[in-house]
Amino acid sequence: ACSAFSQKSCEECLKNVSCLWCYTNNTCIDYPVRSILPPSSLCSLSNAQWGVCWINFEALIIAIAVVAGLILVSITVCCCYCCYCRRRSRSRLDEEEEQLARKREERRLQSLQRKHERKLKHDEIRKKYGLLQDSDNPYSRFENE
Repeated sequence: ACSAFSQKSCEECLKNVSCLWCYTNNTCIDYPVRSILPPSSLCSLSNAQWGVCWINFEALIIAIAVVAGLILVSITVCCCYCCYCRRRSRSRLDEEEEQLARKREERRLQSLQRKHERKLKHDEIRKKYGLLQDSDNPYSRFENE
């Protein structure tokens, strides 16, 4: 039992994790497991030690709360930042994809235009040398000289 360590030292009392050391009357008492925090009638939080002797229970609770708060805030900030970056990168990717599709279409149209211009130029050359067949009569007799 924890009461056996009363009037001894805090270190000896807190070797057992179910014990609570109270500095007001130097007693070692069983930690009240039914309540989360020990009631002030048992021992005030600023004078109670649990787990370690170098920090009182009140400071321990505040330190744990601050650390937990920092962890929660950092997780929230990370999640918000990741969601924002993901949304931003998606919109940026969509814009790039749309721009690439526009450029691809422009290149295709330029290619068709150049192909049409080449065909016209070749037809002019064929016409000049008499190699252009009539479109009305594509099947003409081949004459051998």
